[in-house]
Amino acid sequence: MFFHQTATAEDLPAEVILSPDTRRAERIPPGQSRTEKWPVLDASGPPRLSAEQWQLALAGLVNTPTKLDWKQFLELPKVKVYSDFHCVTRWSKLGNLWEGVSTRTVVEAAGGLKPEAHFVIAHGYDGGWTTNIPLEMFLAEDSLVATHHNGEPLALEHGGPARLVVPRLYAWKSAKWLGALEFIEHDRPGFWEKNGYHMNGDPWREERFGY
Repeated sequence: MFFHQTATAEDLPAEVILSPDTRRAERIPPGQSRTEKWPVLDASGPPRLSAEQWQLALAGLVNTPTKLDWKQFLELPKVKVYSDFHCVTRWSKLGNLWEGVSTRTVVEAAGGLKPEAHFVIAHGYDGGWTTNIPLEMFLAEDSLVATHHNGEPLALEHGGPARLVVPRLYAWKSAKWLGALEFIEHDRPGFWEKNGYHMNGDPWREERFGY
């Protein structure tokens, strides 16, 4: 499906999952400004990574530790999610159509989670980069591992071939170049969290820094 930049939620097919924030009367969180562009921000630059080299490891408190290669990942059921995208640096890009695999489906590929799992550490291919995410946000209906944005394959600078997308949190939680998901019992700070960013990152509460 070709996605036009000016499409609205009403234009989308019924099977597209609408992120709750797209139903708000006011879609710009406090302290944010809307942008039509998609700025490129990252901690250490894109890795040298092709789809053929890509793997996703599912580790920690899963029932069956698993590694999915690109072919195996693409064989999983797909979803499309319409969501907004809010960066902690104060820009918001509204009306994004993502396509990929639901995080719930990813978890099922590892046989489900053990009961003591409460948090996820997302590991990127870019120099050991990590971020922590509460399990309820990671498993929200609108969270996915995305391979496409607005009908086009994700460009490398935006996290391709596959990135995590957690629409209900600031965009740094949507790890680019996703390489592993580690499920843990107790929360643990990732790269930016160790450097002063908030452990949760709710844009509507302006959880930018500190706890």
